[in-house]
Amino acid sequence: MRWAPRVTVAAIIENEGRFLFVQELQSNLLVLNQPAGHLEDGESCQDAVIREVLEESGWQFLPESVVGIYRWVNPIQHDTYFRICFSGSVINHDPERSLDEGIVATLWLKLNELTSYELRSPMVTQCIDDYLAGNRFPLSILNDIN
Repeated sequence: MRWAPRVTVAAIIENEGRFLFVQELQSNLLVLNQPAGHLEDGESCQDAVIREVLEESGWQFLPESVVGIYRWVNPIQHDTYFRICFSGSVINHDPERSLDEGIVATLWLKLNELTSYELRSPMVTQCIDDYLAGNRFPLSILNDIN
């Protein structure tokens, strides 16, 4: 069997000094993450992040830039994750939308409030740090070749 990383997308969404997070159950532990999820077969990275934000938060996401591309190896399961993190804005919230299984809540938090939560992975803070450092790459760095 050939090794392959788990490809994920995530969204940094800031509004008036608060960031959108999802609280989710992972192995019976409540953790905080950006709206994020796995790339599906046949899906572009931009389409994946738009879908994941909607499914996990009920917000329609408009990607504006790429913050970074990350590789992380989970020290317990030893799975390798390859994450593409986008930044952008949201419009059209649907508060009645059913959220993905495992999502407990969506939260708009200031950065100093993060210390009260367990984070899903170190990629959560690394993406925020890079966003705050001004990392913004054009969406055109991602190309789908048909």
